Amino acid sequence: MGALDYFSNFCTVTSTSIRSRRKPMQTVEIKVKMDCDGCERRVKNSVKHMKGVKTVEVNRKQSRVTVSGYVEPNHVLKRIKSTGKRAEFWPYIPYNLVSYPYASQAYDKRAPAGYVKNVVQAVSAPNATDERITYLFSDDNPNACAIM
Repeated sequence: MGALDYFSNFCTVTSTSIRSRRKPMQTVEIKVKMDCDGCERRVKNSVKHMKGVKTVEVNRKQSRVTVSGYVEPNHVLKRIKSTGKRAEFWPYIPYNLVSYPYASQAYDKRAPAGYVKNVVQAVSAPNATDERITYLFSDDNPNACAIM
C-alpha cells in the first residue's frame, strides 16, 4: 500500500445518506380476513399504489395477500390495516417443512390445507431411543441393516 493510496482514503467523499439506499427486493405475506369482492378490491388497491410495489396477489380462499417489491413489511401491514381489516403477518409455513406437524403448538384447524403454524419445534434429544432405532434402518446410515 503506497502513500498515495493511504492519503486517498482520507480525501474521498462518501455520502452515507440513509434515504439514498435502496430497499432490498422482498416478498411480504399477510393474513387478512376478506369476505367479498369489495374487501378484496379495497385491500389490493390500498397496497398496489405504494411506492416500490411490483406485484400484488390476493387469495381470498386462504385469506392471504402477497406483496412483492422494494417495500418495508411493516409499512405494507400498516397500509392494509388502514382499510379497516384485521391483518397480521402470515403465520403459516408449508406442512412438509416441519418435522413434527401435529405438535400441539404447530397444528391449527384454521390453517389452510397443507400449512401449519410457524413455531419453534421441540426436537427430541439425539440420544433418544426412537431416533436411534429409526437411524439403524435408515438409507443414510452406511452401516444399516441390510436384511431389508
